[in-house]
Amino acid sequence: MDFFERVKSYLNPTVDPDLTAAFDHQTARLPTLWLLGKTGAGKSSLVHAITQQPEVEIGNGFQPCTQTASSYDFPADKPLVRFLDTRGLAEAEYDAHADIQACEDRASALIVVMKAEEPEQSSVLKALKQIKKSKSLKQILLVHTGTFLIDGLTERNQCVAHNQQQVEAVWETEVNAVEVDFECEDGSQAGIDRLREKLAELLPIVAQIGEDAEHESQEEANFAKLRTEILWYAGVAGGSDAVPAVGLVSVPVIQGKMIHSLANQYGVEWDKNAMGEFMATLGTSFGVQYASKLGIRQLVKLIPVYGQTIGSATAAVVSFCTTFAIGRVACYYLYRQSRGEAVSEEELKAMYKSAFESIKEVAKSETNSQ
Repeated sequence: MDFFERVKSYLNPTVDPDLTAAFDHQTARLPTLWLLGKTGAGKSSLVHAITQQPEVEIGNGFQPCTQTASSYDFPADKPLVRFLDTRGLAEAEYDAHADIQACEDRASALIVVMKAEEPEQSSVLKALKQIKKSKSLKQILLVHTGTFLIDGLTERNQCVAHNQQQVEAVWETEVNAVEVDFECEDGSQAGIDRLREKLAELLPIVAQIGEDAEHESQEEANFAKLRTEILWYAGVAGGSDAVPAVGLVSVPVIQGKMIHSLANQYGVEWDKNAMGEFMATLGTSFGVQYASKLGIRQLVKLIPVYGQTIGSATAAVVSFCTTFAIGRVACYYLYRQSRGEAVSEEELKAMYKSAFESIKEVAKSETNSQ
């Protein structure tokens, strides 16, 4: 079997292996943003602003995960990120240790949410002290909410500075912060773009969540609607490739499932012949590189010590990027197919390379949390 046929067999296997373990691994290791703040501080509004989902859906989505915290996975069916909301701060006997234990292996950052006009933050500061002592989290962002609802610039600055100083006194260093208003007096929002930028610095996947407001073409608009699904498949592929001797089987099958799903959504019938045409359009050189590099990554992972650390980490990043890039190229190809338009090998190769490079930082961040 030559490389070209080998790649087709990878992406359309005769036996469909059970990928439950790979899917479960992805769900268990979701990057997590821990929201710490009093009731009414604006934590749910923050999640709503980031995910662009209705408030009622977010409220129903939170599920208990410890005695004092609940979590919300987004999107619900193929999640990319988890929000952890502490519920028990107002209780006199609240102890953050259970929540710390739930977060310590995967929490990417702590998001402290404080309403600017509320100087009494003892319950939040008490929990913050426990988190600081545990050394389970290094990244922190302080979100001042309701700032523009305070009359007068001087009073507003004083309120923000007071809460900022309280947090920094506990954290024992300067803390990055952002000011937002989720609902101004005129019904608008303020500081949301800055909030998304700050969160994306802590967790790059945040920048990929939500659909862009404007697109240059209908094809790009269609891709934007499918981007979160493609990112989920990329995360599953990267996570499974971190396990020795697993990625060689699971990664191509995960990519194949992704393309099948995308084809259904574009209304294109997908079978081995369709896959063959897709691979032929990408070019034989792509098939050779894909098959050979996949095999090399798996061999490197088997090297004692090195393969379990650097080798696995590198394989995970590459598989994440490869899966995302294949998804992006497949969307373009399927869109053109649905319109009966031809696609050139040069177009697909250029798009594949661009997509691969564009997602590298997200891949590194995601696979580091695996």
